[in-house]
Amino acid sequence: MRTGVFIERDGILNRTRLIRGQARPPRTPSELELNYEAKDAITRLKQAGLLIIVTTNQPGISDGSISYRDLDEIHQQMQSFFDLDDILVCPHDESEYCPCHKPRPGMFTEAAWSWNLNLDQSYVISDKWQDSEAAHNLGLTSLMIKNPRIGTGHHDFVLKNIHQAVEKLLVLNKAKTRLAAGKAVI
Repeated sequence: MRTGVFIERDGILNRTRLIRGQARPPRTPSELELNYEAKDAITRLKQAGLLIIVTTNQPGISDGSISYRDLDEIHQQMQSFFDLDDILVCPHDESEYCPCHKPRPGMFTEAAWSWNLNLDQSYVISDKWQDSEAAHNLGLTSLMIKNPRIGTGHHDFVLKNIHQAVEKLLVLNKAKTRLAAGKAVI
């Protein structure tokens, strides 16, 4: 089985806009502002042999504020900039009770099946409580980027930025790999 890193899209791979104090994801390709600081971090994860799977709630599809065409173009731009293995989207609003709408685990379990992932050995990098809750419920290790959106629930690690999160993840992954191989960790 393989090890994956689930990464929240908005706020980690792209910057969100603050509209009346609320973080809003890009709704058109021209609004997309890639997080250039994340490029090196993603590259390091890929070099370590980890699968990179983006998960994102996009209720704007459901309410009509973003089209599938614009969402696809945004994701194509992200795919060409970052080395991503997959992007999974929940297009539903929270009120629709979709099983893939985070914090529900549907996107994570779908990826585990599709990519033959060992969720106990996998990770989540995010800046939102929904990802941390899903990670906790499925046994993934959560590495949260410190900000008010991570909430007060369970967090395995809270770090300053994506670079610290990746450094911590690589150390943890090395230790997990050694343990899985039956070698003592020193």
